[in-house]
Amino acid sequence: MNVHLKHWIPAICIGILISVFSTQYFSGERTARVIIPILRWLLPFASRRLLGWMHTGIRKLAHVTEFAAFSIAAFHGVRGDRSGWKLDWAVCTLLIAVAYAGLDEWHQSFVPLREARVRDVVIDAFGAFLAQFLVWAYAKWHWGPGGRAEPHPTGA
Repeated sequence: MNVHLKHWIPAICIGILISVFSTQYFSGERTARVIIPILRWLLPFASRRLLGWMHTGIRKLAHVTEFAAFSIAAFHGVRGDRSGWKLDWAVCTLLIAVAYAGLDEWHQSFVPLREARVRDVVIDAFGAFLAQFLVWAYAKWHWGPGGRAEPHPTGA
């Protein structure tokens, strides 16, 4: 296997999962059949309207989560064998994630029970940006202010 391709396998797998979630089987109408009864069981006194809002919120949180995971995996692919963090790696990762979010929404425009929404691309981009902030914070904490691996203070 190509040494560079191995770094992209997690991003490819998450991208495939995102594409599966973009099928008619995960449309709002279909997920409501599962999520709303669970919410109704957890919150028996909640109104239908509140349950609908919560269902929508869960679906949008799923957008943030899946694109955060994709963004972290894509950063791993962009970084490759190198260690640390660089702004250009993060920017490249964000461009990839936002492009994939747009492609995903375009794909949904052809899927029964789904529709493309610019708002969802913005939500996906937020998830990717949030993940890159976390990657930056982790790199700063783990590797120091420069975001790169630093020599051990004892010289070891």
